[in-house]
Amino acid sequence: MSHPVAYVILVGPTPDGHYGAWAPDLPGCIALGATVEETEREMCEAVAFHLDGLREDGLPLPRPQTVSSTVPVADA
Repeated sequence: MSHPVAYVILVGPTPDGHYGAWAPDLPGCIALGATVEETEREMCEAVAFHLDGLREDGLPLPRPQTVSSTVPVADA
């Protein structure tokens, strides 16, 4: 029985006012959207597509290794 796997994604603004996302543990897996929510949905599909491609090519699926956290910064 397989266990659910979760990959960290990073979402940020693009120069044209939209958003881009990438997954550090899945090189080359990116998505774009007009809003953060759309970008997250697109990224979910991109991750699934990326993993399907790796499976089809007989390549191992990268294990998630990236963790996320935030740090407080005074007067930022």
